[in-house]
Amino acid sequence: MDSPHKPRSFSPNLFFFILLVSSNLLTFFISNTFKNSSCSLYQQTYKAIATTSLNTAIPFVVEPEIRDDAVHVSDKPAADLDLPSEFLAFTSPQQLPFGVNPNFNSDKLIPPVGRPCTMFPDLLRRYMSYKINGSCPDDELLAQKLLLKGCEPLPRRRCRPAAQQEYVEPYPLPESLWTTPSDSSVVWTAYTCKSYECLINRKKNQKAFDDCKDCFDLNGREKTRWSSKKGAGLDFSIDEVLAVKKAGTIRIGLDIGGGVATFAVRMRERNITILTTSMNLNGPFNTFIASRGVVPLYISISQRLPFFDNTLDIVHSMHVLSNWIPTTLLHFLLFDIYRVLRPGGLFWLDHFFCVGEQFEQVYAPLIDSIGFNKVKWVIGRKMDRGPELNEMYLSALLEKPLKNSW
Repeated sequence: MDSPHKPRSFSPNLFFFILLVSSNLLTFFISNTFKNSSCSLYQQTYKAIATTSLNTAIPFVVEPEIRDDAVHVSDKPAADLDLPSEFLAFTSPQQLPFGVNPNFNSDKLIPPVGRPCTMFPDLLRRYMSYKINGSCPDDELLAQKLLLKGCEPLPRRRCRPAAQQEYVEPYPLPESLWTTPSDSSVVWTAYTCKSYECLINRKKNQKAFDDCKDCFDLNGREKTRWSSKKGAGLDFSIDEVLAVKKAGTIRIGLDIGGGVATFAVRMRERNITILTTSMNLNGPFNTFIASRGVVPLYISISQRLPFFDNTLDIVHSMHVLSNWIPTTLLHFLLFDIYRVLRPGGLFWLDHFFCVGEQFEQVYAPLIDSIGFNKVKWVIGRKMDRGPELNEMYLSALLEKPLKNSW
């Protein structure tokens, strides 16, 4: 006979409790397993990227940790940087009076100024503090300091610059080309010398270094520069260089770091227009250049050349382009020279100097990478500081190709 009581079934509550615990344990196990494997995968991927980067020209960059309290100048609105009001007035977008201009594709005009200007607010505040419609402070050294720190172009100002008390008109052309101008053509407060006579004699009277110490003596070395071929083939003459091209096709050009613009003067005597870049490094170079009757450009080697692509017939530079310039900056600069030269234009690299081993390892490959054709390429020893330094010169005449310039 069957028992009157059936066996009791498994409790549903206990079953669901065991199922819940089991699922949680399983989830925990799976989570930890995938977490470890993903971390391992990340590390392997990181190592692969880093290794690949070390074997290529593209550097692997790990972004630095940025703290919440870190504030960078570039992250701040200009109005929050405590910059001078005149700087903000100049650099703020200016509403165009007739609305949208299709050339700007905007109804506003934004005046250009060097971005690093805001990195030196104290210097900028001094430079931009003046009486509007009045006289500018006599602050040439301050302006040049800002410019050489990368504040280029400098902001415009609404004041009149310091001028000479009694100005004398310059000598007429062609007399001005080879005549020392009057002392009254210069505001001398920024310079050690206070007269041109002092500048002319500083090579023999002054032991301290100054840029282009003998340049102002127009009856000295300047009188014979580029007039004839001499030395160990490093000193090309202007006529020798011009003979490379068809007569009359070298018409306009640029001299980078041209001192007192004797190169431009010699070219003007041959009906060729040359603009000269020069800084006022303890001497009134730009004023002197203008007094001679040729055009100065007050820009540093860091600034993009202010010419359109494929426009100049010739670019020349003597001594300025050398190993004191950071290599990457020099690379950019040489490509900018290539840019402004027209096809068939000439780049005269005059007495580029460096240490011997640098030339083979760094500078010859760098120059080759630009894409010029070599017309002349002369290497010689630089002995003025002693042979033990193993310094050398390169004088080269390079031509931008007529075709396939890219």
